[in-house]
Amino acid sequence: MNRREFLLSRREFLGTVAAATVLPSFARQAASAKEWGSPVFDLHFHLRPQPAANLAHLDGAGVTKANLLTRGAALEQVRTIDAAAPGRFTWFNSYDVTKPDTEKALAQAIKDGARGFGEMKFHVAADGPELRRAYALAADLHVPILIHFQEVDHFAGEGAWSTGYAKMFESMLKAYPKTTFIGHADAFWANVSADYHDEAAYPAGPIVRGGLTDKWLADYPNLFGDLSANSGNNAMSRDPEFTADFLKRHQDKLFFGSDCSCTDGHGGGISQANNPSASRLSGKCVARETLTVLKRSTSDLVFSKIVWGNVHSLLRIPA
Repeated sequence: MNRREFLLSRREFLGTVAAATVLPSFARQAASAKEWGSPVFDLHFHLRPQPAANLAHLDGAGVTKANLLTRGAALEQVRTIDAAAPGRFTWFNSYDVTKPDTEKALAQAIKDGARGFGEMKFHVAADGPELRRAYALAADLHVPILIHFQEVDHFAGEGAWSTGYAKMFESMLKAYPKTTFIGHADAFWANVSADYHDEAAYPAGPIVRGGLTDKWLADYPNLFGDLSANSGNNAMSRDPEFTADFLKRHQDKLFFGSDCSCTDGHGGGISQANNPSASRLSGKCVARETLTVLKRSTSDLVFSKIVWGNVHSLLRIPA
């Protein structure tokens, strides 16, 4: 988007929001609480090119607030959205970790108001020098880092991301104890089951107790889990008995996120278009589907922690 297009979309967005009469924050919380029994914070919400589309998804899914995941120079867009909908968004920033100015760019984003790094999704090793620089910087700046772990292609030629999760990542948890890691995506969530060996993006069937992710969430205070996308939904949907126990045991280590590409919070538009393996959620809103799974799988108190309380503690903002 060039500057002229951005300014036009900004004026259009502000006009749309003004016409719709933006409700105060407490009213949004009340609306979410009415639908879900608690206000809801979406930790994993990708910044959308047309500013109004960001609010359309939140309002449609019954979500109170969201954390925008941005990459590169996004400050002006973030400021535009925040000015039109004060208090509804926080943001993380990512930057190509193979570039020599990675640390400078990420540090500047934090100075500009970003509250963490992410989504870190690059074709590098999870224990490689590129991500190690980001891990160390996150510790120095006291911000979390959200990482996409994936070993199996969604489509031909995609490649893997932050590779070596099962074999190498525990060493990173030990090497960077002051870094707050948030795990996300296929390899992270498939490894809740002890029988997973990178054979599928989204394994099905009952979960075998003792999986690496389950164990590491218990063993390492610096590891947390982002329940977004088909990966998180799949892990929480395949074995209801396991899910109920998992959510109870890790109730302070988990965050609701959507990573949803639908247009309206109800499954509109093209969903899962570039991920044939996730066809089970085609035509559905991932946010709604995952909130439904969480709601039926745990108590009201634990649900409220996962969808609201935990992220406010993590980002050190008033709930």
